[in-house]
Parts: sequence; structure tokens; C-alpha cells
Amino acid sequence: MSYHEQQPTVFVVDFGAQYAQLIARRVREAKVYSEIVSHDITAEEIERRQPAALILSGGPASVYAPGAPKMDPRIYDLGIPILGFCYGMQLMAIDLGGEVPHTDIGEYGFAELALLESQSRLMEGLPGTSQVWMSHRDSVGTAPEGFCVTARTAITPVASMEDAARGLYATQFHPEVAHTEYGQQIIRRFLHDIAGIPLVWTMVNIIDEAVDRIREQVGSDRVICALSGGVDSSVVAALLHRAIGDQLTCVFVDHGMLRLDEAADVVRVFADQFHIDLVHVQAQERYLDLLDHVTDPELKRRIIGEEFWKVFFEEATKLKGVKWLAQGTLYPDVIESGNKTAAKIKSHHNLIPFPDGVHFDLIEPLRALFKDEVRAVGAELGLPDEIVQRQPFPGPGLAVRIIGAITEEKLDMLREADAIVREEISSWDTERSVWQYFAVLPDIRSVGVMGDERTYAHPIIIRAVASADAMTADWARLPHELLAKMSNRIINEVDGINRVAYDITSKPPGTIEWE
Repeated sequence: MSYHEQQPTVFVVDFGAQYAQLIARRVREAKVYSEIVSHDITAEEIERRQPAALILSGGPASVYAPGAPKMDPRIYDLGIPILGFCYGMQLMAIDLGGEVPHTDIGEYGFAELALLESQSRLMEGLPGTSQVWMSHRDSVGTAPEGFCVTARTAITPVASMEDAARGLYATQFHPEVAHTEYGQQIIRRFLHDIAGIPLVWTMVNIIDEAVDRIREQVGSDRVICALSGGVDSSVVAALLHRAIGDQLTCVFVDHGMLRLDEAADVVRVFADQFHIDLVHVQAQERYLDLLDHVTDPELKRRIIGEEFWKVFFEEATKLKGVKWLAQGTLYPDVIESGNKTAAKIKSHHNLIPFPDGVHFDLIEPLRALFKDEVRAVGAELGLPDEIVQRQPFPGPGLAVRIIGAITEEKLDMLREADAIVREEISSWDTERSVWQYFAVLPDIRSVGVMGDERTYAHPIIIRAVASADAMTADWARLPHELLAKMSNRIINEVDGINRVAYDITSKPPGTIEWE
């Protein structure tokens, strides 16, 4: 049995909320392990698995809509502390005899919360008024018998309610979002003070449990890991090396589409610092030949992806006694959005293209973790900041940031320009307020003047966006002085570039990448 199966667990009951994963992450930030489960989980299953508490998520549906998600009402009688948010609060009210009247008045965005009950267990320690985030049309009109109303807003008379004797609590607002002023304090109070759950979900415990589980699973067998230099594969490699040492071999396929000095950094960290058995395959020429005159971005992706596995398995079959293939599957990959269960892996994580006669068993040591937890584990394991805080980077690398055909000359230009962009923005953005930033090389040329001569050279487009989760993004408002400095440096230092532009397109309608 794994560490998180032995320790107190909070189930986040998902009613189709866009914030279900965020709730689960907030619980883990409070040092409590959480899992997302479907709303149709039965009382028998809850009783069998014995969670320490439940949090009922919001949801997009009206509680009165045909087919609106429901929950087994027997769950309320199991004696497990329950906290409902938004839709979860409305469902709790209806299930337990309260009223949720139809209304045409919604409440969206910021609202001022006013406390009504000084003895509220959930709201203890909060000021009389605070700012919260609302997103609802329906709301509770009459709380169920046994509940007291503990807060209101100008529009919502029952903004929070609780029946402390039964361990039932609910808020119409969303404590999980950053816009709610004391949201994380409310979540921590429910978990630690009300449900009495100890603070045991820590990076040290996560690593210790993962190491024990890997050793138990692998035994004396050998493991191979496809190392790209990205966050997930790097943390998998470091974690496996902590667990099984020389039983691990990493294969780093350098396709030549990495950023400036990135390949050298991978070798330096994993071969020189961690002393991992590293096979460094320099396949740059092989990829350039395959990508010659290829302009379609999807075709680029397919060629690079298929060739990666060909190269990887060529190296893997040279190694003797390897039984396991390590993979960086994360918890969001395990959750199948909108599905009845939260225990299925997305199909692409099952489609390792093993060639005929070749097969390895999969080991996925990160499958219980969110991305931010993976970064924290990497830092705890001693990986350098440039790896654990690495920005999202497409698998095909610079191939999809070059619009049009790929040549070695274009790759060199883009690497140098991109390095300037990353160096200047990272020096300015000490608070890491910009989600992602990089350079793009479009397949055009334009006339310019440098000195007394006319030039006919490429432009570089700078892309920098602010985002919380990459689902939506806005272009970053970089200072004019910073943009000017990057432009001057790129034009002066990178041969073949005579113009710099800044992309001010948000997502939607655009995408973050340019492919």
C-alpha cells in the first residue's frame, strides 16, 4: 500500500467544475493529500475508502436542470466532515430539506462578504467583511433545518451556512480561487481545525514514499527513462536514481531542436552532477534530413515524434536486462475530464509505440502529483532551478517556432535570439509574473537599413504571455524600455535579423505557440 493510500485523504467530489483540479491542489497546498472522484460515487464506496473529509465542487449546471449531477444523499449520514462550494452548497441544501429558489439575479466576480454569526467554526478568525469570488445564478434561499447562516453578500442572503453538529459546511463563493481574500485560510480551517487532519502531505514524505514504492516495484530489475530535459522526465530520472541508483539508464535523444546550451545543460546535470548512466544520442543530422523542406507544423510534429521513438528503441534494445520504461504521467493525465471515474489514463499515455518484439513494463512514479508538486519534488531532489522552473516547451522544440522550412542556419538564428529574449525578461521578471516567453522566426524577409547598406533579412517575433494555467492567456505588458533593449540586442548580435516585432494577441483568439 502506498503512502497516500495509508494517509488521510480528502475526496474532491466533482460536479463538472472548471475548478475541481484547483480545489484538489489547494488541499494539497494545505499539506493534505487529495483525490478527485466522480459525483456518482456511492456511499458504500466512500465508506470502504474512508476519506478524512469531502469537498463538493462547484459546477456549471443549475441544480434544477434536467440531468444535473447529483450525489448519493446517504453520504451526508456517514459522519464525514463535508464542505460544499457553490453548486455543492446548493445541492447540500436541496438534499437536506433547504430551498434554492429560481432567480433571475446572478452574482459574478468580486463581492463583499459580511459575517453574520460570530460563533461560526468555518469563518473563525476572519474579519467582519472581506472580498470573495462569486459565479452563480441559483443560490440558497432557506438553509436546511439545523444549519445556521453565517455570512451574506448584498445579493446572496445565504452566502455560507453550517451545521457544526453534523460536520456540514458550505459557501456560495469559491474559496479555492485566488480572488477570494481568505480562501486558503477557510480551506485550512476546515481541513485542520474542523476535520482534524494532520499536515503530512509534504515533499519529504512524498519522496520517501515514492522511493519505497519504486524499490518494491522494480526489485533488482533495470529501468530505462527517456530524458528530454523537461520538468517531468527530469524529475522522474532524479527520483528513480534516488531509489535504484545504477539500475537506471537514461537515454537523451538530442534532435537538434533544443534551445541554446540546453543539451549541454542536460548532460552537465544528469551525467556530471547526478552521475546517472546517461546515453546521449546526438541525432541532429538525422532529424535535419527528415525535416528537409517540411513546412506543415503537424507533419513536423509527427516526424519528430515518430523518429524519437525509433531512435530511443534503437538504443534501448542495445541494453541488456531492462524490464521497465519510466514515464512522466502526472495526476491531471490520470483524471479523465467529465468521466464517471477519476482513475483512467488518457489514451495517449497508453500508446507507447513499441516496435515488434520489444516491450517494457511501465513505471509512473509521478502519477499522483500535480505539476507544481513535481517542481517542488525536483527542487527537493536537488535539480537546478533552470530545470524545475523550466517554461513549457513543445516536444518538437524550435521546429514549431520556426514558421516554414527548417535549416541549420534558421535554428542558429532562433537559438541566439531566443536566448536574448529569455535572458532579458527573466532578469526583469524577478517575481515570475510572466507565464511564458520566447522568440519565433517566421518564414519571411523584409528590407532594412544597417549602417549605410540595405539589408534583406528575417524578422524575429517576441511572444510573452501572462496566464494562470495556459487555458487562457493575455499578452504581457512588458515595459517599452525592455522591448527596446531586446530589439537592439537581437538586431546587433544575431546575424540575419533586421527587424523585431512584439505579438500582442491574447488566447483566445490566438494560441500561445505560433504553430
